[in-house]
Amino acid sequence: MDKIKIGILGYGNLGRGAELSIQQQPDMELVAIFTRRDPEDIEPTTKKVKVVHIDEVEAYQDKIDVMILCGGSAHDLPEQTPHFTKMFNTVDSFDTHANIPEHFAKVDQVAKEHKTVSIISVGWDPGLFSINRVMAEAILPKGETYTFWGKGLSQGHSDAVRRVEGVKDGVQYTIPSEKAIEAVRSGTNPHLTTSDKHERICYVVAKEGAYKSKIEADIKTMPNYFDEYETTVHFITEEELKKDHSAMPHGGFVIRSGQTGDGSNNQIYEFSLALDSNPEFTSSVLVAYARAAYRLHKDGMTGAQTIYDIAPRYISPLSNETLRKKYL
Repeated sequence: MDKIKIGILGYGNLGRGAELSIQQQPDMELVAIFTRRDPEDIEPTTKKVKVVHIDEVEAYQDKIDVMILCGGSAHDLPEQTPHFTKMFNTVDSFDTHANIPEHFAKVDQVAKEHKTVSIISVGWDPGLFSINRVMAEAILPKGETYTFWGKGLSQGHSDAVRRVEGVKDGVQYTIPSEKAIEAVRSGTNPHLTTSDKHERICYVVAKEGAYKSKIEADIKTMPNYFDEYETTVHFITEEELKKDHSAMPHGGFVIRSGQTGDGSNNQIYEFSLALDSNPEFTSSVLVAYARAAYRLHKDGMTGAQTIYDIAPRYISPLSNETLRKKYL
């Protein structure tokens, strides 16, 4: 069986998670890891895999079936996804919800021009949570949908914090309101604002000489990330960050509280995740959808796709016959 040849662009937490996930896939082979850093500084866990500087990526156009893009949504993916989709089928985890339509349109144009497939905004939210919101509302058209994130460390929001001027390092935790979750599960369909459902807590290591008050203000007023939430910023040392905030748990809930029949029967649809490692789980979703990108391209598809466009059979290594027999 010919294996799907995968490339990884970026070797942070997400890139390392993708590398580990590929090792578990029976039909995939990791060809190379591409980095902006000195390749000599990268020690991959996969023996003999090449580590290549990003400037040499064009030489691999005929050697890679799908490139998994592991950059951040704030600054990397808006530029990287359209650029590398000119050369490869790609998968990204772009998670700035408000900008997804614009990102899709830009990538779709490039992918169609260059006859490639790009699956954007893959992960668990956007991603698996997105699917469950649509399914729940289609099944229960009368009701309300609620999404809760956490308690957990958000990669995208942490990346945004680290890019604030004066920040040396930092992480962000999303904390759901237990009171709000209980109200939703009761079937009362409460009206909840963004700030009612969550708060955001940041732990920041400031650069020497940086103005902490400005850092705090820049974080709290950041559009699409913190401006709509109750946000607390704590300044800590590098030692404290490493000791207390190196793990990356996360999770959350999609809950649809709906009524069927004459409205007298309450129905609760709930999908939840509890993750020990947010980046390893997110990268596992990316890897599964890399299989879909490969198969769609083989079928003659071009253009940008989202998780809504892809049937589950495209992400499974099993045949359709086996899926029907084993799972249906």
